[in-house]
Amino acid sequence: MSLVQLIGFTTMTCGCVSGRYREVATNREVVYIEEKGASCSHPGHQRNQPMSADRVAHGFVTSGVRAS
Repeated sequence: MSLVQLIGFTTMTCGCVSGRYREVATNREVVYIEEKGASCSHPGHQRNQPMSADRVAHGFVTSGVRAS
């Protein structure tokens, strides 16, 4: 786990809210889905998950199935 600094938030066209952060140690920028939009159909958009596949420890869910 690394220390991050908030850069800002953006509402995407699908309705999801993304947050952009900078990792303090490496100076890399990471974008997370903060909230999934009610009408978003993109399976890769999941709450509290980074938007790039190399940042997800468990991998992206590729189906619309969710555990309860």
